[in-house]
Amino acid sequence: MDIAAIEQAYRRYARFNFYYVCFGAVFQPGRRAIVDRMECSPGERILEVGVGTGLSLPLYPQNVNVVGIDISRDMLDQARVRQTRGGLEGAAELMVMDAENMAFADSSFDKVVAMYVASVVPNPARLVDEMRRVCKPGGQIFLVNHFHSRNPILRSVERMLAPLSKQLGFRPDFSLDRFLGQTGLDAMNICPVNLFDFSTMVEARNNKPEAAEIPALALLPS
Repeated sequence: MDIAAIEQAYRRYARFNFYYVCFGAVFQPGRRAIVDRMECSPGERILEVGVGTGLSLPLYPQNVNVVGIDISRDMLDQARVRQTRGGLEGAAELMVMDAENMAFADSSFDKVVAMYVASVVPNPARLVDEMRRVCKPGGQIFLVNHFHSRNPILRSVERMLAPLSKQLGFRPDFSLDRFLGQTGLDAMNICPVNLFDFSTMVEARNNKPEAAEIPALALLPS
């Protein structure tokens, strides 16, 4: 996976609202489950990484501040159309941005969520590092994604599709165990969502340490 392949794939998905046909209603239960699990409090600042065409935006409570980023300008154009049609113009601030190199300052958000993104980005560990960085220490990080099936039949299909990852725009054989091992996420809750438990929701506490204070003695001249 690389940025150019991802942008090309999701430019195709954005045409004729094709993304909604493929990934809309069938994955909406997972989006709803993760927003419910977030238990957003009034005034919280929420970052959604890979907001896509904005299918999740109507699910957030109106009393939180949502920022949505995506690498695909075409997908965000669809999200803005969805905002206008649904009367949600002020529901979220939408920005074109690379999830692996975010422009936000450290500790900018109370909660950070990525829906169906972890298997899309070139470097999932880098994605999680950035999510940790922009999330407040002790804040919450949420992900929902399809991971490698434990069913041997589905697993064989995923392996067959793996060489087509660039064309599909995601990795069909993405391993949850490897993802958790590589990212070091402090997972508090892992549970299946969507029809036939096709996807998995991961809730984690941001285990990024607080910035260390410089001891006073270190500031004295030698």
